[in-house]
Amino acid sequence: MSKQFMTAEEVADILGYSVGQAYKVIRGLNAELKDKGYIIRNGRIPRKYFYERAGLEQEEKQQNEQT
Repeated sequence: MSKQFMTAEEVADILGYSVGQAYKVIRGLNAELKDKGYIIRNGRIPRKYFYERAGLEQEEKQQNEQT
């Protein structure tokens, strides 16, 4: 089962950042979504949007979700 939203801990793990830095990334991505008129959730980012903006391919997504 894949969750629709990612937490800062997940983002930090995938990017190799600290959790604090991951929150900054999430804030930036959420600002982009808000500017586009989407409803956002503070401290979380839609999984699909994160992978799209991070430039990760489907293969990389599956590997990271399995570990």
